[in-house]
Amino acid sequence: MKVLAVTGYKPFEIGIFKHDDQALFYIKKALENRILTLLDEGLEWILVSGQLGTEMWAAETVFSLQEEHPELKVAVITPFTCQEKNWNEVNKERYKAVLAQSDYTESLTHRPYESPLQFKQKNRFFIEKSDALLILYDEEIEGSPIYMMNEAKKAQEKRDYPIFTITMDDLRMTVEDVSFSGESE
Repeated sequence: MKVLAVTGYKPFEIGIFKHDDQALFYIKKALENRILTLLDEGLEWILVSGQLGTEMWAAETVFSLQEEHPELKVAVITPFTCQEKNWNEVNKERYKAVLAQSDYTESLTHRPYESPLQFKQKNRFFIEKSDALLILYDEEIEGSPIYMMNEAKKAQEKRDYPIFTITMDDLRMTVEDVSFSGESE
């Protein structure tokens, strides 16, 4: 496995409204644990679209891992140009920082937002170009990740396409593991 697409909830979908929310430490720790496991299987690239939430957190997590794992790269391929146009200044700055640190950046359509079809195209592209999906998603909590999940399930009907999930139970276990190990934020 060389390329891992990563997606999941946007911050507001799981009640995160601040960049210093304690929950982010545990979400990033869960992402880190899964990514480190996949590094042993030959993982080279993390593929995200730069959307707020899980995708940005995953990119930031990989940037911190690159000190010990410089072979791990981040590609940000946006569904359209200027996706950050309506974001607040703090989010725009974080997005610019992620783009600046990424190993590869590109826009799928080279046009600004026109229709939801651009998101659908992005989901298809990501599943087609990746070897597996890591998704922060729990079927009991509805949200936007369902669209990528559905696309990944379609791919599984045609080829070997692993879907690795991080659920709310996984996050609870991460909290317990961190508490038990004495690791701090």
